[in-house]
Amino acid sequence: MQTTVKGPVSFTGCGLHSGKPVHLTIRPATAEHGIWFRRTDVETGDTMIPARYDVVRQSPLCTTLVNDAGVSVGTVEHIMAALAGCGVHNALVELNGPEVPILDGSAVPFVRGIMQRGLRRLSAPIRAIEILKSVTVTQGDASATLAPTDVMRIDFHIDFADSAIGRQSKSLNMSNGSFARELSDSRTFCRQDDVERMQASGLALGGAPGVNAVVFNGDRVSSPGGLRHSDEPVRHKMLDALGDLALAGTPVIGHYTGVCAGHTMTNQLLRKVFATPGAFRMVTCSDKQAAMLPGAGLVWDEIPAVA
Repeated sequence: MQTTVKGPVSFTGCGLHSGKPVHLTIRPATAEHGIWFRRTDVETGDTMIPARYDVVRQSPLCTTLVNDAGVSVGTVEHIMAALAGCGVHNALVELNGPEVPILDGSAVPFVRGIMQRGLRRLSAPIRAIEILKSVTVTQGDASATLAPTDVMRIDFHIDFADSAIGRQSKSLNMSNGSFARELSDSRTFCRQDDVERMQASGLALGGAPGVNAVVFNGDRVSSPGGLRHSDEPVRHKMLDALGDLALAGTPVIGHYTGVCAGHTMTNQLLRKVFATPGAFRMVTCSDKQAAMLPGAGLVWDEIPAVA
């Protein structure tokens, strides 16, 4: 059955790009509500923003949602990954600023907060999008594909000039709590040159190496404390992909493969899937299908504990 959180779950931090403080609360919602954001700091007009692929404003650095009134919320990918990875189908996410707090740069603070509060089952079955035929988008050497499979799987491949990152690949069946166990604590990352360029453009103002981001400089990891995983960058790209795919509005049963892909490409892929006749169908999940979705089988003791 569909789920929501048992009670409010709150987080306080700063926006990665804006650097502004923000307080965020995940609140329970009814069945069929889906995931919505609400800007509590906006006093007039429509403050509700759907967590949906077709309201994404294209951005290579983060995923930003904008409603018809022009009210936006940015950097939603980590909290969306946490909600999907915990199996939360309905929630109202309230925040008093334009950007979700970056916290430690990963999804694990959201995961631990959600699971500590617990989930409540609702009186409606889970529906999912089942991919029926392969759909691909490409840009140069980068690509993103969704292909048919009976479980959700994510494969990702990256290739960076910085030798401290280099080429990394990982494949993961997203069943049995694997998101929380394998991906949730992997942090956002960038190259030192990117930091300087972004901050010169008024972005990444809340970034703090080692605190909420991993910074690479050639053959060195510049961030204090080093890496949480030897392949933390590709794991984080998979985390981002799950969060961006969650904007389909329901779980996706399909095999996602990303090759040097980012937020924009994953969103373009979802748009192409929904625009392609016969590419998908909506299904009411059987018990067997529901047991294989991200979030099912999640065990508290397997969630990484990080400072």
